[in-house]
Amino acid sequence: MKHKILSVLKKTDIPKGYRNNPIGSLLEYQNLDRPFDTHAEASLLIGMCMDNRKHLHMPDNFAFIIRSGGANLRYSEFKVSYAIAVGHVRHIALIAHNHCAMVNLIARKKEFIDGLIKGAGWSKEAAEEHFMNLAPMHEIGNEIDFIMSEKDRLSKKYPKIKIAPLYYKVEDNRLYCIV
Repeated sequence: MKHKILSVLKKTDIPKGYRNNPIGSLLEYQNLDRPFDTHAEASLLIGMCMDNRKHLHMPDNFAFIIRSGGANLRYSEFKVSYAIAVGHVRHIALIAHNHCAMVNLIARKKEFIDGLIKGAGWSKEAAEEHFMNLAPMHEIGNEIDFIMSEKDRLSKKYPKIKIAPLYYKVEDNRLYCIV
C-alpha cells in the first residue's frame, strides 16, 4: 500500500486527530518552534530508532522515549505497557526515518561481522551466528511500511491508545505525518 507523507509547516497542517493533544504538541515543538510548556509528567510515548542522527526538540518531562533499531517495539512491549499503565500515557508517536540502517541488513552482513571481530574480539564463527540468528528479527524492510504495520499491531494490542505514525527526515530535522 502506498502511503502519503504530509508536511507540517503550519498549525493547520496538523491532522485534526492530532491537534490539541500530545501528538500535535510534538509536531509543533519539532517543526513550528512552539515555545516549551512546563510538563509535570509525560503525556506521550515516543518509539523511535536508535539512530544518532535524529534529535527531537521538546521540553523536559514531555515524553517517555523508547529507542530501538528501526523503531521496532516488538521487543519493548513491557516498556510500552508500563508507560500506559503506570505512566498514564494515552498517545504514542511511532517515528520512522529515512536512510534507516535496519533496512536491508543483509547488505551490512560483512561489515557487521568484521566489526564484531575487530571491535569486540569475537570469533568469525560467533559473529556470523549472531548475525544470522538475530538479523531477521530486526530487519524492517521499508521504513514507512514497517512503521504502519507497527501502528496496526500496537493499535490492536492497545485499542484505547491514539497512535500516530510519523516520519523524520534526517536532512531537515522535521517530522511528517504518514497517512
